[in-house]
Amino acid sequence: MRGLTFAGRVLLGGSALAVGAAHALSGSRLAHAQPPAAAMRMSAANPLLDRSFFPRFADVRAEHVAPALDAALAEASARLDSLEAEVEVEIAAGRTPSYALLADGIELLEECYAGPWRTVSHLKATKDCEALRDAHAAAQPKVVEFDSRLGQSRALYRGWERLQADGAAWAALTPAQQRVAELQILGAQLKGIALDGERKARFNEIEQELAALSTRFSNNLLDSVKSFSLRLDKAEQVAGLPPSARAMLATSARTKGDADASAEKGPWLVTLDQPSLMAVLRFAEDRALRETVYRAYITRASELASNVPPAERAAQDNGPLIDRVLALRAERAALLGRASHAEVSVASKMATVDGARALLEQLLERSLGAARAEHVALCDFAGVELRQWDIALHAEKLKTANFQFDEEAVRQYLPLEAVLNGLFALVERLFGVAIAQVEPEAVGAQVWDASVRLLEVKRDGEPAAYIFVDPYARGGEKRGGAWMSQVRQRSRALSVDGGRTPCLPVAHIVTNQAPPTVDADGREVPSLMSFTECRTLFHETGHALQHVLTQVDEGHVSGIAGVEWDAVEQPSQWMENWLDQPATLRGLARHWRTGEPIPEALVAKIKASNTFRAASGMVRQLKLALTDLELHSSFVPNAPGETRTVWDVERQVDAKARVLEPLPDDRFLCSFRHIFAGGYSAGYYSYKWAEVLSADGFGAFEEAGLDDDEAIRTLGRKYAQTVLGLGGSRSAAEVFVAFRGREPRVDALLRHNGLLGSAAEDAPASVAVAA
Repeated sequence: MRGLTFAGRVLLGGSALAVGAAHALSGSRLAHAQPPAAAMRMSAANPLLDRSFFPRFADVRAEHVAPALDAALAEASARLDSLEAEVEVEIAAGRTPSYALLADGIELLEECYAGPWRTVSHLKATKDCEALRDAHAAAQPKVVEFDSRLGQSRALYRGWERLQADGAAWAALTPAQQRVAELQILGAQLKGIALDGERKARFNEIEQELAALSTRFSNNLLDSVKSFSLRLDKAEQVAGLPPSARAMLATSARTKGDADASAEKGPWLVTLDQPSLMAVLRFAEDRALRETVYRAYITRASELASNVPPAERAAQDNGPLIDRVLALRAERAALLGRASHAEVSVASKMATVDGARALLEQLLERSLGAARAEHVALCDFAGVELRQWDIALHAEKLKTANFQFDEEAVRQYLPLEAVLNGLFALVERLFGVAIAQVEPEAVGAQVWDASVRLLEVKRDGEPAAYIFVDPYARGGEKRGGAWMSQVRQRSRALSVDGGRTPCLPVAHIVTNQAPPTVDADGREVPSLMSFTECRTLFHETGHALQHVLTQVDEGHVSGIAGVEWDAVEQPSQWMENWLDQPATLRGLARHWRTGEPIPEALVAKIKASNTFRAASGMVRQLKLALTDLELHSSFVPNAPGETRTVWDVERQVDAKARVLEPLPDDRFLCSFRHIFAGGYSAGYYSYKWAEVLSADGFGAFEEAGLDDDEAIRTLGRKYAQTVLGLGGSRSAAEVFVAFRGREPRVDALLRHNGLLGSAAEDAPASVAVAA
């Protein structure tokens, strides 16, 4: 599943550090070099304390973490003391603290420790090892403690309130600056600014424990995935797997010691990494193999985990952690005077709890019947009673039968390099910026793995941003899924020339596709992408574009910072729509061996298959979102009168949206990282909420005519100036209206999923966007 490490925040699971924009304490700006490489690096023995433009990823070692974070937090603490004192002096003298004092002062002190912490957290997610894991765990409580202290600063809160109440001072601020102040006030309220004494102490204890539980949840999941592998040495076991999949599994075997493993003769090693998992479930004719792998997948990090020694299962079991997380979140909500964690979650989002649930149930009503019909059709096609481990295989066969092509045929035209080049061309066409790959050394950058590449974004011929791309799965050290995260935000306050030139934004795009392999003749075969992997890359690129194409200089609300979480998926899902367009496919699909463009007949077949089993995919997402809301709005484990378990709640939701009876040993919640170790708790509905915005936004391009190049360019520039350019400087509802000219409507989403049929007349005309 795709995700986002929220730009402008350092995710700590239970809490998030706001890393925003603003002003400098007099004479105390941080030194931030600007590219290119001619910029001199600060001399720092500890690479985490080097404040050069690009982090020194390759130089960081676990032993650097503790001294770097101790020094960074000490500096941040001293800056906070000074800032609070200056704000108190202003208030005591009857003056209103300036926006510059408050906003820039906060951003500068945050960057002291958030910068190094972002680097550590990124490396833990992409180059995990025991030493780094221990160092991260040791430093995390200190970071969370300071985060709480900053969020609960009474002096800063009074300063923001005073600024908001001062009519003349408030009117002098730009809309973006007013938005910063409003978000700072709300953030303090959600961090417990009103709490005192024992209640405040308990709130901070909860923050610490939730952060630790988030890390344990992720570690357990990674360890559980790492614990599973299945060595196959008989040709019949890999019957049905295409050559690319067999080559991938042989490559995995070689990395584990089978030096002579080959695609043709094996042995082959199956893991739970996404490329390996999906290859088996979609193509393996061996039903017992599919069942084994599927059961291992749905029991990851649980007491039922397959292929994990019983003695280790308890240590890796996320079940008890889920109960504890839910109980702590409910307790924290009560301390804040909120009815549930869901109410806390939506306080900073577009939707209300009722509004989010209403949208999900509307979509479920529209899609459930179609999903059940899709399942009946699949069973009829297969001619057998299908179990969970049969669905992907027979769906692939039905798709081939219906549209006369298979995913493997498409994959041959989707080598990573060609896909990236086509993606760059699309971005240039839409937004008027150029993206090109550069050698990291040429701009003074380092990478954390040899497979990582660096992209330079230019506007009007000048560097405007940078994006790191980490494309390949690395079992055992890189967590699964895909995400975009921030390295730097665009910021006036972090400028090195007095604010004349803002600090440029930098992002990571991380995915987990199959790496290059070797064919039977010993020749390297590039990473050949599935259409789904291409969609994932487009999705994460949408996130990155909102981060790097921002036109906002106030770092607190530049890029994705300050964007309501249920709107943050809008540009990522909007980008996915472009992959479904024949013109895009023609621009990026080239046969990896011959260089020939993708045949028009294959393009047409891909387009025709766009809504294949779309209802089934929607129902699955709706079930996850409804389960998330139910767990966080009306369930507290072991509360008085509560007899249900988390599994009971999950089954109750499933009963309303059931297509296929779930397995009794299904423990998917134990791997649902989005809501238990990410930023989507009581917010998984955001994917569908934002999809309404993204589909309707793309509808503007459809109405203009996707073949009208001039109209598309004009609209693309408008999208860049609004949705991508304004970021969090205005509310997401305002930004959407600025682009579309009206409030969002749900009919485009239904149409894109093939669900806008005879019932179109009673489709809701719009989605409520007011909290």
